[in-house]
Amino acid sequence: MIFDTTWLDIAARGILLAAAAILWVVVLVRINGLRSLSKMTNFDFVMTVALGSLVAGAAQASDWKAFAQAMVAMAGLFLVQFLAARIRKSSNAAEDAMQNDPVFLMRNGAFCDAALKNTRVAKSDLIAKLREANVLDYGQVRAVVLETTGDVSVLHGDHLDETLIENVKRV
Repeated sequence: MIFDTTWLDIAARGILLAAAAILWVVVLVRINGLRSLSKMTNFDFVMTVALGSLVAGAAQASDWKAFAQAMVAMAGLFLVQFLAARIRKSSNAAEDAMQNDPVFLMRNGAFCDAALKNTRVAKSDLIAKLREANVLDYGQVRAVVLETTGDVSVLHGDHLDETLIENVKRV
């Protein structure tokens, strides 16, 4: 593909194609914006994983056709994500279909056992998240939310502004 010597060709392809693929991703992110690689929705997460797979495929391409296909597929992912974000922004129905609701796992110091069961979150995992957030007393926990991205937010302290949890689902 690049050199006649096998080992030299393998090394050059690995380095040059990976660099070209990464530069292509940087260009696409500059065009589409940093939101492209955010983890705000499950759609964004899938986009990031798929993009990583395509970069790996481009770096391992054994011919120019395969390399070009991976590069075009990356652009296609960015286009689909751009269109999906526009549709989500303009349609509540599309928003509801594409995104999970955040869910309370704990509220005012009490575990939400039904939510833990429905979301398949183990109580031990939740307790680990409480420790990570430096919670010293369950009574200080105002809310623990399983976010749309799969992240867990721990809100603790003396006061909680209710606007922070107004769209959180109670199970």
